[in-house]
Amino acid sequence: MEAELDYTRSAQQNAEAYFEKAKEAKRKLEGAKQAIERLEQRLNDAEKEKTASRELYKKEEREWYEKFYWFFTSNYLLAIGGRSAQQNELINAKYFDANDLLFHANIFGASAVVLKNGANSSAEVKEEAAQFAACFSKAWESGQSAVDVFSARRDQVSKSQNRGYLGTGSFLISGEREWYRNVKLEICACNREISGIKGKKSVLSVAPASTCMKLGLRDLICLRPGDKRKSDIAKLIAKRFGARDIDYIMQHLPPGGFSV
Repeated sequence: MEAELDYTRSAQQNAEAYFEKAKEAKRKLEGAKQAIERLEQRLNDAEKEKTASRELYKKEEREWYEKFYWFFTSNYLLAIGGRSAQQNELINAKYFDANDLLFHANIFGASAVVLKNGANSSAEVKEEAAQFAACFSKAWESGQSAVDVFSARRDQVSKSQNRGYLGTGSFLISGEREWYRNVKLEICACNREISGIKGKKSVLSVAPASTCMKLGLRDLICLRPGDKRKSDIAKLIAKRFGARDIDYIMQHLPPGGFSV
């Protein structure tokens, strides 16, 4: 082992200098060890939190209607809408009953919205469903502020026509439709108490602005067509209402851009 000595210093002074260097190196080593321990603890905590989040999502039970667009009207009627042509087809085949109403925006490319037990509902409740159908249509993606919507009864809707069978998600409407003109495209994200699998619970809901206004809800994020990205809006909603599942929120927003 070689040691570098300062010939201008005495042996004792050289020894003291090396002793101080050794103490400084020991302090740095101890600091490095502590930094490594803190980093390892943070990594462990992050992994535990990630695992807990995964377990939470696995255990969370969803209602049957949550695979669709959905909301509850101001008088607590359920409305569901297809998120794709295949879901429109499924709703028509399985969930559209005699006492329901079908709502559809008067534009190519729109969700088929069924208001359960809505055939005899009030004009105001029908307008809520109409606004929901307007928002979940190509009108939103194209940046329109309003669109016409119509509703039809179960016995007016079929899959057959004289020239053959209609494509997936398309239906033939016969007879007089009920029209809702210039329906504004505006929805709101809010927490609302809903009767679920395990009794009443507060859940994140995306509902027509007209519904939220009638209920007098104040803690809202109201949305219209705009140029903000859906992912940014989903993160904003998640932060505001303490939701963790960003993907779920994105699945229940209209396609296109947003303004707040």
